Amino acid sequence: METKKNGPIGRPRGFDTDEALERAMLVFWEHGYEGAGTARLTKAMGISTTSMYAAFGNKEELFRKVLKRYTEGPSAYLARALEEPTALGVATAILAGVVRTTTRPAHPHGCLGVQGALSTSDSGQEVRDLLVAWRADGCSCIRERFQRAVDDGDLPPQTDPGLLARYVATFAYGIAVQAASGIGRDELQELADAALRNWPLI
Repeated sequence: METKKNGPIGRPRGFDTDEALERAMLVFWEHGYEGAGTARLTKAMGISTTSMYAAFGNKEELFRKVLKRYTEGPSAYLARALEEPTALGVATAILAGVVRTTTRPAHPHGCLGVQGALSTSDSGQEVRDLLVAWRADGCSCIRERFQRAVDDGDLPPQTDPGLLARYVATFAYGIAVQAASGIGRDELQELADAALRNWPLI
């Protein structure tokens, strides 16, 4: 057998792990954690159960990798929005990003981070907790950005940055739920615009 200096050359994986992870993300996004059974996942990923476990770990570990991919991909609008020069620009970009991401024709509607584990059995408790922490982290990032806006005079001094961040986050999650229910992009964008019409509302 051909060898390297440090031992035998391992057999290369017979699939593209990046593409398999992308497909797994779409399955979890569409069906949620509970609905994404192993058979459904492996069929979409085009691999065997053995290969899935070897490459990604168990279902929960796969979901954690998928959530990271979702955060850095479809949900990356949040990180970009936080770089807007004004607090209103931040809120506008967040809601516009949610509308775009949750209504893309070629992707499942709704938000993986919102609906991924709203209803799970006891075995899915850790995933439910993971998504609660994921949403809380997003809200915390918005709050910190709004606090900076208060400190810089971009928001009135009496503004409660935590409450304002929770308002924007809650509205964003509501948009995601409405999108999953079939509400169209134009109507959702109108709702987003209306929510920010009297900025700041709090």
